[in-house]
Amino acid sequence: MSYIDIAPSILAADFGYLMRDIKKVEGHCEYLHIDVMDGHYVNNISFGIPVIQSIRKYTDMKFYTHLMITEPEKYIKAFADAGSDNITFHVECSENPDKLIEDIKALGCTAGISIHPDTPIEKVFPYIGKVEIILIMTVYPGFGGQGYLASSNERIAKLRKAIDDAGADTIISVDGGITLGNVKEVYDAGARLFVAGSTVFNAEDPAKAIEDLKRCALLS
Repeated sequence: MSYIDIAPSILAADFGYLMRDIKKVEGHCEYLHIDVMDGHYVNNISFGIPVIQSIRKYTDMKFYTHLMITEPEKYIKAFADAGSDNITFHVECSENPDKLIEDIKALGCTAGISIHPDTPIEKVFPYIGKVEIILIMTVYPGFGGQGYLASSNERIAKLRKAIDDAGADTIISVDGGITLGNVKEVYDAGARLFVAGSTVFNAEDPAKAIEDLKRCALLS
């Protein structure tokens, strides 16, 4: 069976009971998605290093840290030291993505690069094979609970073809608007790592929601 996984986004968790919610998804997926917003690149502020440090002590899940921030170069060491396993930054926010990728790897993390819905998908093609994850934003970044952008499937398919043509093993991840109703078409377009916030943490049983997303994606 082809690789598929769900990365629950703690942006949709109940921060009054954050570890309780994280424990509900442990053992059902590899990654925990952590959205860091600075109020500059996106019009919202979420959380940062202290939250990552706090939860790192209580879970062995891999932290997939998505930096929706300007000047990510200034902060990657702090996020690595806090316990991130993967650090993903936006291609629009770095003047030298190649160097930033190497700097992230030098800190012992895997690197990812993300792309805004309005940025041509070809902008990330030079980083195929250099990063573990390419994250396609399938909503406009900044706020959870948005609907999936229909134009995303074509972008995913273009990136899938470019990765396959290069013979690379870069994982296509998607973030935003993923539901039981659309996960199969997004999987069929070429995505393999699905960030899901509301669909998981707003469910009565988050663990079951993860398994249901995987099952729906693989329906024949």
